[in-house]
Amino acid sequence: MAHHDICADCAVRDQALCSSLSDVELGALNTLGRRRKIARGQTLIWAGDESIICANLLSGVLKLVAATPDGREQIVGLLYPADFVGQPYAGQADFTITALTESELCIFPRDAFERVLEDHVRMERLLLQRTLAALGVARTRILSLARKSAQEKIAGFLLDMALRATATGCRATPDGPMTFDLPLTRGQIADVLGLTIETVSRQMTRLKTAGVIALPGGRAITISDPDALQGCAEAA
Repeated sequence: MAHHDICADCAVRDQALCSSLSDVELGALNTLGRRRKIARGQTLIWAGDESIICANLLSGVLKLVAATPDGREQIVGLLYPADFVGQPYAGQADFTITALTESELCIFPRDAFERVLEDHVRMERLLLQRTLAALGVARTRILSLARKSAQEKIAGFLLDMALRATATGCRATPDGPMTFDLPLTRGQIADVLGLTIETVSRQMTRLKTAGVIALPGGRAITISDPDALQGCAEAA
């Protein structure tokens, strides 16, 4: 397959970092990009290792993990399709990045990608904007962990997951209830939200009993009443 075709059939072409480039300018990136699929549970980057790659996430969900002083893993962020993966201008990786689902990436050597950034100011500016937005999300999450109730955390998390599922085309019908698979286990949700597994399960059951969500089985979840779920996320 020609490198041009790799960009032509890219599922996140209009949302990814390289969306700031014209078709002609994509030529510089075409020569660098390589598609790579990784299986669920496979690690792409280990914290502390030399930072040698950057990538656009084409499909799937990745987790960013930090090790706590007592040796446990803490999920500090999630990456979704069109998100940028890796750290240009960094000597080593700060976080371990592992696939929560089967994923596909468009991978670039970091040093060569940095040279492309320096030649394309718009893309460099967009990367800065995305980095600042990610920092804002992280600050909001810290505030959420400190101040929100368990119900608000769970409802807000499910709304965010539904929004991501909609963005990647997983909605069955435009107006009906939305069913999708959560990429995280109950334990991982608890980890992300600073809750116990028991609290996560209890809150999910309460939402189910209230008719706000349905749990068809496995990791599947149906948002039956989005307005009610929004109300739960904003409850005082």
